[in-house]
Amino acid sequence: MKVAFLGLGTMGYPMARHLQSKGHDVCVYNRTAAKARQWVTECGGRHGETPADAAGGAEIVFTCVGNDDDLRQVVLGERGVFEGMAAGCILVDHTTASAGVARELDAVARERGLHFIDAPVSGGQAGAENGVLSVMCGGEAEDFARIEPVIAAYAKSSRLLGAAGSGQLAKMVNQICVAGTVQGLAEAVHFIKRSGLDGRAVFDVIRHGAAGSWQMDNRHEAMLDGEFDFGFAVDWMRKDLRIALEEARSNGATLPMTALLDQFYADVQAMGGGRWDTCSLVKRLERDD
Repeated sequence: MKVAFLGLGTMGYPMARHLQSKGHDVCVYNRTAAKARQWVTECGGRHGETPADAAGGAEIVFTCVGNDDDLRQVVLGERGVFEGMAAGCILVDHTTASAGVARELDAVARERGLHFIDAPVSGGQAGAENGVLSVMCGGEAEDFARIEPVIAAYAKSSRLLGAAGSGQLAKMVNQICVAGTVQGLAEAVHFIKRSGLDGRAVFDVIRHGAAGSWQMDNRHEAMLDGEFDFGFAVDWMRKDLRIALEEARSNGATLPMTALLDQFYADVQAMGGGRWDTCSLVKRLERDD
């Protein structure tokens, strides 16, 4: 298919590459134009000078940017995506953003004869690089049926969870679960070190039991070694948790642990760890070690 991909960050760059490698005709756009030119040099395809240029003629347009404001700018701003999209085209937004902005863009899309799917992803940089992301979608069933075989280029699993905004709500659930799991793992690592145990041996045993998790398999060594210059940044997690906490205030959900972990991540930021991976939660437990 003829597609456009806007936002060539840590996640978007390899996702767009997977689309191109699967035979789709990809036109990319990035706010830093040099990044788009680099992608074309490495992967082929084309790049647009503006979001509207990139979206012109595409059957599906993908966005993967930073936050609500970035998304509104690239979609609704001057020479934005909606200016370039033809009637019947689908915008698939992979940004982790609020459910409110998803519903807003869905409404505007309908007014213009366009279609919208919010489709945040989980799996991190490794999932994007390896094409095994989990994609949580909100929108119409007919639109999801059109995009599902295309996003399979970089998705291990995808599912439609309800109307527009449902994908973003599911991503909030994902981040609530991740934050709690990482804190539990951080406390376990701290306990191991204070107990004098061989951490790698302990995790090699318990990872096969009820305590096992993706975070344990992929982050325990980084915690044990104190190596955090990689992965999903604390700054990004705090953005995601703020979105979840704001939604909880709106829907009446009580999230005491999530609120506490947001403050724990603020402590890590104060330690200079804003760009560290989220498993750096263990550092705040080791401040006195």
